[in-house]
Order: sequence, then structure tokens, then C-alpha cells
Amino acid sequence: MTTTQTTKFKGVLTALVTPFKNGRVDFTSLRRLVQHQIENGINGFVVNGTTGESPNLTDSEVEKIFRFVKKAAKGKVSVVLGTGSNSTSAAILKTKKAAVWKADAALVVTPYYNKPPQRGLIAHFQAVAKASPKTKIILYNVPGRTVVSLTAETIVELSKTKNVVGVKEASGQVGLVPALRAQTKEGFLLASGDDASCIDFVLAGGDGVISVVSHVIPAAMSALIDRARKGDESARDEFAKYRNLIDLMGVEANPIPVKMALYLQGLIDSPELRLPLVPLAPEYRAQVAEELKKFSRLSRSK
Repeated sequence: MTTTQTTKFKGVLTALVTPFKNGRVDFTSLRRLVQHQIENGINGFVVNGTTGESPNLTDSEVEKIFRFVKKAAKGKVSVVLGTGSNSTSAAILKTKKAAVWKADAALVVTPYYNKPPQRGLIAHFQAVAKASPKTKIILYNVPGRTVVSLTAETIVELSKTKNVVGVKEASGQVGLVPALRAQTKEGFLLASGDDASCIDFVLAGGDGVISVVSHVIPAAMSALIDRARKGDESARDEFAKYRNLIDLMGVEANPIPVKMALYLQGLIDSPELRLPLVPLAPEYRAQVAEELKKFSRLSRSK
């Protein structure tokens, strides 16, 4: 895998929310959001990830959303499809769809709930990759959601698989970056999946971030990650002013807070989620609204 083959996944990719209105996917808001993101320098999108409420989307909705975003992006940015499952056979079927729909890559999360050992994780990802040999696979390590975690040794082993092209590392372990950079193949994508530590991750040798807060401050995130990729240590100090905003994006389960933030910014028409997720608690809504005033013009009051 050469560096040029993973260049399109570097920088900032936004893990897109799925806007809902009256129980249905709100494609009008989705178009507005995608256009706003592209205009503000975002390098790509992940569709049907955790932030997109993947557990609550039907197969038909996933296809419609992905094709819609792909068309709206007009080839300007990469569009990655989340295809993970705790069932290997289900992950294989979903990843095959990513190939049919011409996704730029498939983001495959570690199997959750059934807690496989490392050798099981290796076998799982190898099976998914083998079943879709022309699809680029990005591993997704998010132990806060899945309980299990890919070790550095497992990531290195999986990087030897031809079409496993990178990892979204959301454990917040910045110390892993130098070892992974040294031991994985040339061009292997190292993307942070943790907004709070993403600048340190990139300064340590990472390639970018698959982000949630980039929904809210896309231009700032794009500029700061670009500076960090160039080794500009001052990006760390600049990034610090967004610390409270990032913390607020985690006061309740993602994507509850970010949907409220987008609603308050006027970028989506409703902060609606699907059960078991519910809208942001009123006390947190007030805090998010107050914080947003520092960085963006609100189109709605608290």
C-alpha cells in the first residue's frame, strides 16, 4: 500500500450524524450539513458510524444515506462506510455492499459484546478483508464502546493484509503512534478517533482524525490538524481553547450533544434521535448554547 493510496483519508474526516425529522431521515438537513462541511475544508465523511446512529438505521436507510452523501460530495472528498458488526458474517455482507456502492473505504469496528481474544480479532478482520479484496479496510478500535481493544501487535499483524489500509484509533493512547508508524507498512493510515487527544496524536506522527466536534468547528479543526501534520507544536496551544466544547460533546452519549449543537447552529432542523437515545438534557443544552456563542453564530436561542 503506497502513501498515495491513503492520502484521501488524511486530515479531518467527519463521522456524520444522521439527521432525523418526524421519525424519518432528514435529507434536506443532511445536504445542508454536507455542503457546509465541504465548504469549510473537511477532507471526508464516515457514513453509518456510531455518530450516525448505525444501530438504529435500516439497511435501506443506510444505502439511501450513503448514496445521497456520495452524490452530494461530488467526488470532492472521500466517503467511507461503516460496516462493522460483532458477527463476522454480517460484517462481511455489509462490507461487500460498500464495494457495490463504491465506498472509498469500509470502516470496520472491533466486534462488541462477545469479547473475542486477540487471535479472534485477527481472524475476524482477515475474513472481512479476504471477502472484499478490492475494498480498503480501516480498522476501528474504540474500547469505550466495544470493551475489547486491538493491541499494537494485533494492528501491526493486520496491517500485513493487503487491503487493510489503516486504523481509527479511538482509545486515546497517543503513545501507540510511534510504534505503529515504525512497524506498519508504508502509507498505513493512523487516524485518531478521539477529539480530545487528536492534536497530540497527529504531532506524534498520526495522519489526522475521524472527528465528532468537526461538525461544529469544521474550519478550525481542518486548519489545526493541517498545522499539526506539518509539525507545528503551537497548534496544541491553539487547540486548547476548544477543550470545553469537546468536553461538552461528551456530557451524554454521542451523538446526543453534537446533534443539539448542530440544531442550535441551524445546520439541522431537529436534534431528534432514535430510541434508546433521547435529546440532550436541558441543563446541558444551555451549556452547549453558551459555549457555541464563542465560536459560531447561533440561529436559535437556548
